[in-house]
Amino acid sequence: MARYSSRLRVFALAAVIIISAAGLAAQQHDAKGCQDHPAFTRMPDYWIYACQQKQFDAYSFVVGKGKSESQEGQFWKIAYRPQNTLASKPSELQIQRNFENAVQKQGGAVLWSEKGRSTFKLAREGLEIWVELRADFTSGYALFIIQKASMAQDIVADAAAMGNDIHATGHAAVYGIYFDTGKSTIKPESAQAIAEIAKLLKSDPGLKIYVVGHTDSQGGVESNIALSQGRGEAVLQSLVRDHGIAPARLRSWGCGLFAPVASNDTEAGRAKNRRVELVKQ
Repeated sequence: MARYSSRLRVFALAAVIIISAAGLAAQQHDAKGCQDHPAFTRMPDYWIYACQQKQFDAYSFVVGKGKSESQEGQFWKIAYRPQNTLASKPSELQIQRNFENAVQKQGGAVLWSEKGRSTFKLAREGLEIWVELRADFTSGYALFIIQKASMAQDIVADAAAMGNDIHATGHAAVYGIYFDTGKSTIKPESAQAIAEIAKLLKSDPGLKIYVVGHTDSQGGVESNIALSQGRGEAVLQSLVRDHGIAPARLRSWGCGLFAPVASNDTEAGRAKNRRVELVKQ
């Protein structure tokens, strides 16, 4: 009898060990390389099963019935699932209310909410952040996040391309010249694009150009005209001062918001409209 009791205790202990090991095995860990966005913690006992992050992308957020807004910047997609050991899963509404409260406590706003889907907007450390939450009772929830920012322009037109455009159409748009918002002071990262303009002028000594500033439609008409004129003049002065181009070959002008090349309804379009153009005299 004692031997039977001893065997029973050993069997019970082994069963406890097996059950414990199974419980530990059931605990899922975050997918490799995935982590929470700094603006949010996660629902208790949830894990990240998939994620995606891009340096620059666009995402369309629902902001009203039949209405959406596309935002651009750094992009995250983070998908969460509940642990298998979670005894009671939160409802879609519970997940939504948790995030809505978290956003509002940070001074943000709920722009749209419907069953299983919400759109938020908040500011954090000087950054504008847009978030879409999609919640599902059975499979978990996902966050789609855009941290708004202008794209770093990696490619600028070279002298040959600008020359071809001027020869074909009489003008050439130059991207890669940057200014602070509302100012005409040229940023240092503009040096490459301005150097290509100088290269074009040096390769064709008879070429004279108007350096024309353009803006988007944000702000007043008069202020945009003045701003575009100031930016065109700043580029002209850089060509003279830094590259030795004769002032007689250059003249600055400002068109403000009156010659858009894209819609001003989106940030992508406004970025294209904020440009400097070279126009043959």
